[in-house]
Amino acid sequence: MAVKLQRVGGGVSARFVFLLCIFSFCLGVFIVNRIWSVPDPSSIADKESSLNHIQLKLETTSNCEKKETSSKGVDILNKVSQTHDVIMNLDKTISGLEMELATARAAQENKVDESPIETKPGTDQLKERPKVFFVMGIITAFSSRKRRDSIRETWMPQGERLGKLEKEKGIIMRFVIGHSATSGGILDRALDAEDEQHRDFLRLNHVEGYHELSSKTQIYFSTAVAKWDADFYIKVDDDVHVNPGMLSSTLSRHRSKPRVYMGCMKSGPVLAQQGVKYHEPEFWKFGEEGNKYFRHATGQLYAISKDLATYISVNRYANEDVSLGSWFIGLDVEYIDDRTLCCGTPPDCEWKAQAGNPCAASFDWSCSGVCKSAERMKEVHHRCGEGEGVFWHAIL
Repeated sequence: MAVKLQRVGGGVSARFVFLLCIFSFCLGVFIVNRIWSVPDPSSIADKESSLNHIQLKLETTSNCEKKETSSKGVDILNKVSQTHDVIMNLDKTISGLEMELATARAAQENKVDESPIETKPGTDQLKERPKVFFVMGIITAFSSRKRRDSIRETWMPQGERLGKLEKEKGIIMRFVIGHSATSGGILDRALDAEDEQHRDFLRLNHVEGYHELSSKTQIYFSTAVAKWDADFYIKVDDDVHVNPGMLSSTLSRHRSKPRVYMGCMKSGPVLAQQGVKYHEPEFWKFGEEGNKYFRHATGQLYAISKDLATYISVNRYANEDVSLGSWFIGLDVEYIDDRTLCCGTPPDCEWKAQAGNPCAASFDWSCSGVCKSAERMKEVHHRCGEGEGVFWHAIL
């Protein structure tokens, strides 16, 4: 029994030793693994360096992508800008070609209308138009004799001085009028007598009437372009006071420009109501009620350069000064808004003259001209006129 217990005790001891050995072995393996897995400081530095390098590469790649994207955006904007420039240049080229075509048409019409001058046999030379500075057409009517006389007595030279003005300054001034519906009637005969006395009319092949004013203006430009080769063509109403010297100096500053549209620019409302003055028959084309016309010069006085006058002389337009402005929108035209061309009557123009800023033209906005101009033109000229000496000594 004692021997048996010893065996049992020895078996338990052996098992305990065996388990202890296994535990020791596992513990040793665990410790060794832990020792092996402890990072070396240099290895940590290397890994941090590698990580920083990778991050730098990622940031560099991202920046490059951003720069590439930004560069592409800039390239696109540059291409858009270049395309816009090309379109603008093309538009200017088309405008120039339209002007040249209009000039060619006008020249061809002039050759057809003009009669050959005396030349040597074998030549076909035609009469050339006189080269002048500007042509001023003063739009008038049969009933405006007193207005015309008030202008003759104030700012418009007469007789020999009118001829001298043309020869020395290249300035043409004419009252512009057509004929009556009954050609050769009493109105036409009265005008013939007035023209014989003053020699200051430009007669148009046109039937007079307010509702024909737009076509009258177009015919005026056509006739003036055919008769004179001018740098500028001016339209002015016969109830406006003008300082020709100041006007000449103003125009001379823009003489080298090819396409100039000068006046007091405005944008008035489109009048849809029938029966009112300046009613627009085709008001619906301008959109909603209350819309305004395109920018254009007020009709009392405006000037256009030779190319533009030639252009409209072969292209009809519908509504005088308003439509004239709309015609020029699609062309390469320089709009010049000059407020010296639309001063008020005294005291406005008088104050400006005293301040050293004389006006080129004066009128009353409320009357679309000098109110009661036949009676008041002398007063306006006395207080706002530049004086004859200024006019003749103006540097053009």
